[in-house]
Formats: sequence, C-alpha cells, structure tokens
Amino acid sequence: MIQEDSEILNHHDQQQDYRVLQLSAPAIGPLVRPGQFIELLVPHLNDAVLRRPFSVYKADKQSVTILYKVVGKGTAAMQGLAPGEKVDIIGPLGNGFPDNQEELTPVLIGGGYGAAALYLQAQALSQKGVVFFGGRSGVDILCVDEFEALGWEVRVATEDGSLGNRGLVTDSFDRWLAERPSSSDGTPRIELFACGPEGMLRAFGDRAATGGYKAWLSMDRHMACGMGACLTCVIKKRATESSWQWARCCKEGPVFDSTEIVWDE
Repeated sequence: MIQEDSEILNHHDQQQDYRVLQLSAPAIGPLVRPGQFIELLVPHLNDAVLRRPFSVYKADKQSVTILYKVVGKGTAAMQGLAPGEKVDIIGPLGNGFPDNQEELTPVLIGGGYGAAALYLQAQALSQKGVVFFGGRSGVDILCVDEFEALGWEVRVATEDGSLGNRGLVTDSFDRWLAERPSSSDGTPRIELFACGPEGMLRAFGDRAATGGYKAWLSMDRHMACGMGACLTCVIKKRATESSWQWARCCKEGPVFDSTEIVWDE
C-alpha cells in the first residue's frame, strides 16, 4: 500500500451522472492488479475526514483512472476537481480477481458502474469471452466500446428495454448459457467474474452453486479506511460447513469465491 500525492490529469463526463477521473500515479499505477481499488481523500469537503473507495478502471505506469457515479456528498464534491489540482490517494488495495482457468470460457458480468472494476480483468486475460452488462436503462450501460475493442463479445440487458434486451442481466445470461454445450458431466465450461449490486451478485453466486461452475464476486461495501482497521466493510465468510466468520472486504476481498460468502437472509 502506497500513499501518493496525485495530480489530476483528466476529468470528464462519461454519460449523464457518470464521470471519468484520471490521476497521476507513477508509484501506484504499475502495481495495480485487476479488481483492486484506491482510496481518495476528497478535497473541498471539510466536514468529511474519511476517504472514498473507488475501483481502478484503468492503470498504467504513470496513472490510474476511476469511473464513478455522482450519488452523494463526496462524489458531488469531486465534480469540481480540475486538471492540475492535487489529491491524496492510497493504493493499490484489496485482493483482486484471479487469472482464469485456461480450459474455461471467461464470463464477465457488470451491473451499472461495476463495469469499471472488470476492464483490467478483460485486458489481462489471454482468453476472450463474453461480457454481460445490466442496468435500469441505457444510460447505466458503460464502456461497451472499450470492451469490444479488447476483443470481447458484449451483451446488454436493461430493465426498461432502452438498450439491448429488455429484462435483467440474469435473464440474458440464462438464455446464453442454455444454448452452450456442457462438459460430459453436464457442467458448463465457464468461469464468472462479476461486480455490481449485491442482489445481482447473489443471483449469480446461486447460479454458480447450482450449475457447478466457479464465480468470483467483487463485493461492494463502504470501505472507509481501506486497510482493515475500521471494520465497516465486513461480510460473513464461510469457515466450515456449519460456521462462519467475519471477513473484511478491503483486506480479504473485495473479490471472493462465491462459495465463501454467507448471505444474510
């Protein structure tokens, strides 16, 4: 984990309430692995002392880029940040996505701005597969062109039908999976990597358990410190078949094997 005084290189609208922020990060950028995040101390927010966590959307030897949605006081304050300003960041943080098993087709699943956490994974994997994006409407579907440029097939579902297929992203995935051949034991030859709302993650975790394939889920929790001290981001993680223990998303996660997660009823 490195603390870096970072200069804003670029800051622009993506679409509607979504924005892209590129930060200089010669110390952090080269170390970032797919699925990791940074914590940013938002300037001009005098009544807030805690940092904000953001998945790393893109990274290179000199910078990191985040894609965020304006949803609260912190992200609203970030809208006014301009190139040349300095912000304090720490990272890279957390355990990210693993490499895929080469004999399996990788499947990426992003809900809303969860797509941002998957871009580096799509870039890193040697084998290309299918990306499923879901959102309430077309304005919530992000980065389609970027993923297609990497050689991935992209399938889109929106609840209002304004872009792609009408319905939930799970519906789109189920139709696609039903058309695929399975192995001799009936198990689909796929491996999932997902980031998005908890309901979506749980739905895909359930499907993986029933179908007998692996799913890696990036859990979205409020990671106030990012270093495992504040315990605001804990989830229940399976310890044995009949017991569980607390796990910190910022340290043990944010990416977990779906079979490890004990979902609250």
